[in-house]
Amino acid sequence: MRRSRAETETNHAKLSRRAALLGGVQLLFMGGLAARMNYLQVDQADQYLLLAEENRINIRLIPPARGEIFDRNGVQLAQNSPSYRIVMVREDAGDVDDVMHRLAKVIKLDPEARDRAIAEVKAAERFLPVTVADNVSWDDLSRVSVNAPALPGISPEVGLTRVYPRGSDFAHIVGRVGRVSQADLDAQETPDAVLRIPRFQIGRINVEAREEALLRGAAGTKQVEVNATGRVMRELSRREGQSGADLQLTIDSQLQNYVQARLGDESAAVVIIDCENGDLIANASAPSYDPNLFIGGISSADYNPMLESKYRPLVNKTVQGNYPPGSTYKMVVAMAALEEGIVGPDETVYCPGHLEVGGRRFHCWKRAGHGWIDLENSLKQSCDVYYYDLALKVGIEKISAMARQLGLGIRHELPLSSVSAGLAPTKAWKQEMRGANWVIGDTVNASIGQGFTLASPLQLAVMTARLATNRMVIPRLIKSIDGVEQPSGGGEPLGMNENNLRKIHKGMHVVVNDRRGTAYRSRIIAEDMRMAGKTGTSQVRNITSAERARGVSRNEDLPWERRDHALFVAFAPSDKPRYAVSVLVEHGGGGSTAAAPIARDVMLQALYGGEPPLDAYPTADRGRISAQQEKLREVQPQATIKGKDQA
Repeated sequence: MRRSRAETETNHAKLSRRAALLGGVQLLFMGGLAARMNYLQVDQADQYLLLAEENRINIRLIPPARGEIFDRNGVQLAQNSPSYRIVMVREDAGDVDDVMHRLAKVIKLDPEARDRAIAEVKAAERFLPVTVADNVSWDDLSRVSVNAPALPGISPEVGLTRVYPRGSDFAHIVGRVGRVSQADLDAQETPDAVLRIPRFQIGRINVEAREEALLRGAAGTKQVEVNATGRVMRELSRREGQSGADLQLTIDSQLQNYVQARLGDESAAVVIIDCENGDLIANASAPSYDPNLFIGGISSADYNPMLESKYRPLVNKTVQGNYPPGSTYKMVVAMAALEEGIVGPDETVYCPGHLEVGGRRFHCWKRAGHGWIDLENSLKQSCDVYYYDLALKVGIEKISAMARQLGLGIRHELPLSSVSAGLAPTKAWKQEMRGANWVIGDTVNASIGQGFTLASPLQLAVMTARLATNRMVIPRLIKSIDGVEQPSGGGEPLGMNENNLRKIHKGMHVVVNDRRGTAYRSRIIAEDMRMAGKTGTSQVRNITSAERARGVSRNEDLPWERRDHALFVAFAPSDKPRYAVSVLVEHGGGGSTAAAPIARDVMLQALYGGEPPLDAYPTADRGRISAQQEKLREVQPQATIKGKDQA
């Protein structure tokens, strides 16, 4: 049926409106879609590009080369040596235990080290290479390469490991490194990301630990493309890290080696300090140990004997040891009295062998006494009664103030572990720490370096250097950092009366160079190198009245642990001090017999810059010294010096 013209026009109008409406909706949708695409592809292009890149590119750290350590002459003390190692990637290995079992058949693996490696591999990310064997030989590396098809996930690598070429000579100075532990990470609020690299090494003690921030350097980075499972497909870019700073110490390695050898099997310590600039040119603690044993983890068989030894090889006695300074403290008491104007050089005190104080008898080391004695002779013969009397006049506060001025009772800032502050006691200290009042007997004991008074060999060397120069000599161990010289430790003037110091110097000179001096047998004959010093013997046990009545036991008749400590301090040349030395021999007996001969030998070695001529020694000693030098010559290594531009 044919529609009318009007009806047709009406239907056409309806269709046009619907088409227009539909077209408008479509146009609106397309416009919104175009706007959204423009926002995503143009306005947000950078953000989504970054997200896409991060999904396929990983940033990985490259461990930095650790800074090396040298002696004052450029001899290497701690270096990085290329080493072969075996690494495992858990993702490629599959059954870690089975692969490690196969590896143990190819190369020799310590069972303890193998179990530790398995635990590290299982704890690490599955695509991260983990070292399972360090410092393997070329033969072992070859065997692993030949058996590669049977060792999935195992591959050889060349890395760097820390080596200490001077061995035990510098264990108590340079220290050692060790692997980062979870405790190390937990101790830091925001640990450096490089510390999470498996088996990454950080300093554990002494310079290696205290200068960690300088030695570690900054990690590099590399961009690697990884697949969906995290496997590395290729390396895209690399930015090498910054190596750690090289450190040059003030220590002379040849002198250090001589001192360690001279101490031999003694439980002892020696510190030699340059009076001009405070440089520690030798800082030896015996017995020592080989720090190379600790690289990669030390075995119980090696560690337990050191831990259990009564000679304490793991302890740095030069700075950690706290000892009664004995008669080496008498210069402190004498200077306090001289500076206060309490005593004159010609004033005398009568020594009958003891002094009654507060109803108690304090004995002199010489039972029969020294008779009338003045300042110079009190040092020369080390009369105790003279200093008992002097201390009672001066008082403990002024004595301890002088001790601190001379470097005792304070902690010297050095990059060494557990540096002791010692103790210069006062009345307030005893009240606070012991809850008791200071009594007059405490002052008497302190006057001869006993009682509460404590000092380390380092502090005694500083004291001697300050007495020798009248300057606040500050001990220095770091000579330069990456070739930049560090501030001198020469120090400002102390301001003590020079006339008073000359009296002390004269007293110390006759201790060594007068026939009645306690250290006369350890004198230096060379005229321009004469030594001034002071012996010391500190008790480690109480001597009862009953023992005094029947006769005090000789040190050699006592068990080693109950014998007195032997001490000696000195500077030389006595008329123009260049070096100061302190020597401590634990349970060595007398300072004149055990410590002074060592001090004389090491002082001559320092003054001559090597083996001294025999005519520097007394004639009677030359045969023994010649044999001793021959023996010590055998243990002195040849120094390998790195170029100045590298040191």
